[in-house]
Amino acid sequence: MSLLRQPSSRKKEHTQLRLPPMLLGTPELVAQHTPCTLHLSILPPQLACRLFYAMIEASKTWKRNKWWLFDRVVESPHLTSFFARKTDGIDDDESWQEAAQYWYNGRPTEPPMTFPPEMEEACKIIENVVNEQMRKRKTTFSHEWAGKGGDPLWRANVAASNCYQGGKESVGFHSDQLTYLGPYPTIASLSLGTRRIFSLREVIPTDEIGTRKAQTFNIPLPHNSLTIMHASCQERFKHSIPPQAAIDLFRPPFPPGGVDSEIAPSNCRINITFRFYRPDFRPLSIPRCLCGVPTILRPDMKNRNADETDRYWWACYAGAQNDGKGCKFWKVMNMGEEGRSGLSASPSS
Repeated sequence: MSLLRQPSSRKKEHTQLRLPPMLLGTPELVAQHTPCTLHLSILPPQLACRLFYAMIEASKTWKRNKWWLFDRVVESPHLTSFFARKTDGIDDDESWQEAAQYWYNGRPTEPPMTFPPEMEEACKIIENVVNEQMRKRKTTFSHEWAGKGGDPLWRANVAASNCYQGGKESVGFHSDQLTYLGPYPTIASLSLGTRRIFSLREVIPTDEIGTRKAQTFNIPLPHNSLTIMHASCQERFKHSIPPQAAIDLFRPPFPPGGVDSEIAPSNCRINITFRFYRPDFRPLSIPRCLCGVPTILRPDMKNRNADETDRYWWACYAGAQNDGKGCKFWKVMNMGEEGRSGLSASPSS
């Protein structure tokens, strides 16, 4: 009788709404289905290889982040480090790093390293591409950075770099922290080394949960490719680098010792995410919770209004390090009252 029994309607509905991942194998498909653009062979080939090996050498001193999640300490399954430019990209003041106390996962960080020469060279190329793409896009959001004095909209003044050694090292679904980036940031993610899958998964608004399921998009990222996550990507999607059972080894076209030198193929992927710390979200302007720790800026991802997430709040993040314990502090972010910028005009398309 159990074989003949009708399946429950709830289970049947869940099965019907489950969507298989969609493979986006070309820049055209990426732009069509996501708020991202994919740019292949973004750097001169020799520069891409020099930067890859410079980061591989530097990664020998990188660490795995640790933080409290619920009632236990978790560790990131890849190596990571943080870099900051000499200036913030808006003015020439080189003391901007010293004037601010950076925090990550609820703890103060070490003073960031400055961009090495190869990263600085690559950054200038990437800045031009990002600003060109931003000028082409039709939609702007009211809290998005509007630029200052006619300067380019986007400057990469910080970069987080990750090293994935082999197919087992990964990172789960998440959205990047907005605390210093502000709402609707643009993030440029450079991939070097072995090809890995970059997954994007929709966050479904609360009023649509009963009618559709989240779609996952898988984007293969080869060596020397740039993924630009444009405004609204962090509010509408979460992203990950999933583990892979098998990966292709990276064989550099320009080994560091010259084309005739012998070098073992690599199973590593280097990821550098260039970001713009907005001047109106400088670390000293971030509210602190009752624990005395800078709060984290969170978007209201599940209650979007007309495709624009215009609700954000500051929340305690001390529990990420303080044995999982923090206060219950939170308050709604108010751009005007807090003296922050953003676009003065309403969103247009």
